[in-house]
Order: sequence, then C-alpha cells, then structure tokens
Amino acid sequence: METYYDVFVRNWWRRNPSYPGGREPGAGRKTYLQRHVTEADARAICKQYNDSHAPGFLSRKAEYESV
Repeated sequence: METYYDVFVRNWWRRNPSYPGGREPGAGRKTYLQRHVTEADARAICKQYNDSHAPGFLSRKAEYESV
C-alpha cells in the first residue's frame, strides 16, 4: 500500500510587537496546496513553491505530511 501526502504552506512565526524582533515562534494555520499525492510529487511541489516564494518576515514555507 502506497503512502500519500498532503502539501501545505504555513508561517513559522507570528507577529508580536512586544517580543524581541517583533515576532515569536508559532506554527500557523495550514493552507493546503495539494492533497493525496506521492512523496516524489510532494517534494517537487514544495521545492517549486519554496524556490518561487520568498519566506518573508514570518517564514512562510511549503511542507508535506503523510495522510
């Protein structure tokens, strides 16, 4: 049985002006890009997204998880 993966993006920081640097650690809500794809496809989707989108101040990046 093959394992499938969901690909999503989320922020790794949240804004907090009272915290040093204006942000604090905190994984944000997941926004799904693709669901039920192979691991090879999930890696390719993440790479394409992360190569074409700057992570920004809150470090928004694509990831995947098994389902």
